Amino acid sequence: MATTETIPDKDALRRLGETVRNRLTGHPRVYKVPTDKAEIFAVGDFLSAEECARFIRMTDTVARPSSLYDQDYSTGFRTSYSGDLDAHDPLVKSVSRRIDDLLGINPICGETIQAQRYYPGQQFQAHNDWFYTDQDYWKGERKRGGQRSWTAMAFLNTVEAGGETHFVEVGAKIEPKPGVLLIWNNALPDGSPNENTLHAGTPVEAGVKYVLTKWYRTRKWT
Repeated sequence: MATTETIPDKDALRRLGETVRNRLTGHPRVYKVPTDKAEIFAVGDFLSAEECARFIRMTDTVARPSSLYDQDYSTGFRTSYSGDLDAHDPLVKSVSRRIDDLLGINPICGETIQAQRYYPGQQFQAHNDWFYTDQDYWKGERKRGGQRSWTAMAFLNTVEAGGETHFVEVGAKIEPKPGVLLIWNNALPDGSPNENTLHAGTPVEAGVKYVLTKWYRTRKWT
């Protein structure tokens, strides 16, 4: 990891962390996962049953084999299907804005909402959402909005077995429950990347898992 003095976007991550932390901590509907290792929050019934059903249908129309910067689908690291939702769709716009308002982050910092689908046996192995700034892809991402600050992920359905979101270092496994919004800070309070946000989408054992994810940058995302 970069030294404290050379961590890109550190001050912006610290400021965003403080802003969102204060906003969520004082919100009556927001639950904080009890750990000192990472800032993880949850909101029940953030999406209605009807909204979840509509998003599931949307997911099925855009889902393609997922990929990463340095690994393709065939590696087995991320075997879900995913796709970006239409940012101009009224439902997508409405829910995206609700997430923005909940976190208190300027909408221009938010990436397009991505939908993901996992069939039995599919998974996303343990990873962090923030960018590794020593990798070649960082040069492009720095220009596109900088480091990722917060992640918001919504569960869309009940999974018959498996498919938990496992925060490996925290030791917390969160079962998919439709309508629940999970939120976490990818940085420490001082703005450094938080290694303890390492998380995995565990293999689905039975049924299908649908989720939505929205990532936020430190600057305008382009």
